[in-house]
Amino acid sequence: MANLTIKPLADRVIVEPAAAETKTASGLIIPDTAQEKPQKGTVMAVGNGKKDEPMTVSVGDTVLYGKYAGTEFKFEGSDYLIMRESDILAII
Repeated sequence: MANLTIKPLADRVIVEPAAAETKTASGLIIPDTAQEKPQKGTVMAVGNGKKDEPMTVSVGDTVLYGKYAGTEFKFEGSDYLIMRESDILAII
């Protein structure tokens, strides 16, 4: 896991999205234009939480999130998403 120097504020979480599927179960190659945006990723950094709501996710957790959750950004050549903890649907 990369060591991020970014510290999210409050109830925000930085997630590194999993790689998009490039092949189907039957072995067909999916072109870049038809690949779906992944909805699973690894938590890379976690904020301190809100005053009355502690954070339930921690660094290294694999999580599921909504299709359009978070804001995409690039940092040191890698793609990340920053989102509120409430955008996370489940911990795997």
